[in-house]
Amino acid sequence: MSAFKKHFADHPATVGQTYLEHFAFSASFSLRLLLASFTAIVHAIFPCFFEKNTSRSIEELSQRMQQRHGAK
Repeated sequence: MSAFKKHFADHPATVGQTYLEHFAFSASFSLRLLLASFTAIVHAIFPCFFEKNTSRSIEELSQRMQQRHGAK
């Protein structure tokens, strides 16, 4: 149990989450970053598309992270 706790529970506990809560939060963050990356590359090729999507996504993710860290 101690190996499981060390690798899967210690860090989530430091941010006030269970393993599954941390997984869901991190996975949703990852998907938003993936989408932002996609819109950035499309914008690089076609500047008229997604003019503000990537920066808006990054700002929203930054706010979410700051709220999480402020909440603990």
